[in-house]
Amino acid sequence: MCVRRSLVGLTFCTCYLASYLTNKYVLSVLKFTYPTLFQGWQTLIGGLLLHVSWKLGWVEINGSSRSHVLAWLPASVLFVGIIYAGSRALSRLAIPVFLTLHNVAEVIICGYQKCFRKEKTSPAKICSALFLLAAAGCLPFNDSQFDPDGYFWALIHLLCVGAYKILQKFQKPSALSDIDQQYLNYIFSVVLLAFASHPTGDLFSVLDFPFLYFYRFHGSCCASGFLGFFLMFSTVKLKSLLAPGQCAAWIFFAKDGMLVHTMEVKDGQILLRHGLM
Repeated sequence: MCVRRSLVGLTFCTCYLASYLTNKYVLSVLKFTYPTLFQGWQTLIGGLLLHVSWKLGWVEINGSSRSHVLAWLPASVLFVGIIYAGSRALSRLAIPVFLTLHNVAEVIICGYQKCFRKEKTSPAKICSALFLLAAAGCLPFNDSQFDPDGYFWALIHLLCVGAYKILQKFQKPSALSDIDQQYLNYIFSVVLLAFASHPTGDLFSVLDFPFLYFYRFHGSCCASGFLGFFLMFSTVKLKSLLAPGQCAAWIFFAKDGMLVHTMEVKDGQILLRHGLM
């Protein structure tokens, strides 16, 4: 059992690192900045792979009633906001900056638990939330390639992440498993992003993309779709096999590895590597 948990944890870390690096490559190096199409492609691949896995008996997707689907609809809307704003932000920000801002969503959850649910919060958790907030607040003053639009979309992203996790944790329909939720997210995202691709201009602007017919673009997009699915699947497995504390440790390990490989220190200042990283 310990070996299986370790393998799931290592698989999660590998998918986490590879997924972010691949997405960053497509968004920043190839400059494929058409989020409705890129995220629509990723959710389409994820939905198809999840459907095939269900048909092969590898995962279980329960039939949901209309009331359960409607109850989960606000969370699916937030999921679209997460991936859309996240794509816009990641195309403009270095990965360490993006991840640091992403982590601020935990402050929103902690504040909700403390202020609205009146739950007891340990001093250590409060200190951790304040540290995350302080770290995010210092970023604009230490980012040599400060991009206001990138920070704006990162703010939208973290707000959507915080609200999504609150809905998932405190208002989760009991009949929906994590896989059920993700399946609904995929379906809703594909439909909404497909309709949004025309009003946003992505549908016709992509015809001018210089690497549209290059194999490295096609390969990177395919890799991003498959890695996104495997990251989701390994995350669900990680949460089902490990205690919350152990799961958090693996997530911290994955993020720490990403930060170490995308940051460097020079003359006492933290330099954030852009481009591929």
